[in-house]
Amino acid sequence: MNKAEKEEIITKVTQLLKEIPSSMDIVKKGGDRHKRFEYLATHMVEKAIEKDALIISENRMGIAILFKTSKNDDNFLKDIWTQIKLVLNVTGVKNAYRIVKNQNYIKKQRPQKGEYLYCWFWGILAESRGADTQVGKEMKDEFYRQAKEYQIPLYAETRMRKNALVYQRFGFELFHEWKHPSGDTMYFLRYTPPAKD
Repeated sequence: MNKAEKEEIITKVTQLLKEIPSSMDIVKKGGDRHKRFEYLATHMVEKAIEKDALIISENRMGIAILFKTSKNDDNFLKDIWTQIKLVLNVTGVKNAYRIVKNQNYIKKQRPQKGEYLYCWFWGILAESRGADTQVGKEMKDEFYRQAKEYQIPLYAETRMRKNALVYQRFGFELFHEWKHPSGDTMYFLRYTPPAKD
C-alpha cells in the first residue's frame, strides 16, 4: 500500500469513527476533535497494516480490521508507549480510567483460551450502504472465509442496535448484552465457522 492509498484509508476511517458511539465516547470533547479522530484512525490503520488485518472492499468504500488473536496477545506493557500517546492525543487523562475499566469488561466476553478472529472495526461509507450495494456482503464473505480457513470463531461487538441486527442477519449469534455505562446497550456477537470440506 502506497502513501496516498494509506492516507485515503485513514481519511475514510476518520469519517466513519465519528459515527460510532464507542469512538465518540473515547475521543475527548472540545478543542480540535477532528485531529483526535484522525490520530485514532492513523493508529488503527497502521496497527492493521502491521498485523496484516486490514480488509478493504473492492470499491474501497468498506473498511474493516480483523485481527487473528488470543488472550495471550493482549499484553498492555508491550504497547505502553502507544497507550500513553493515545491518552495524550485522543482520550485525555480523565477519560482513560473509565475506558480501561470498560475495556476490561468487554475483553472478558471474548475467549479466554485459544485463538479467535476479532473484528476491531468495520465501517461502510454512507453512499455504499444498503442491501443493493453488496459491500457489506462482500466483506462478510471475507470474514467468513478467514474463520473457515483458520477454523476459529469470529467475535465482534457493537453499541448500535441496527448493526447488531445486520450481524445476526449475516449469521452471527448474539450471545451477550451489556448495559453500557453510557446508558445504551452493547451487543456481543459470535460467528462459529462450519468445518472445512
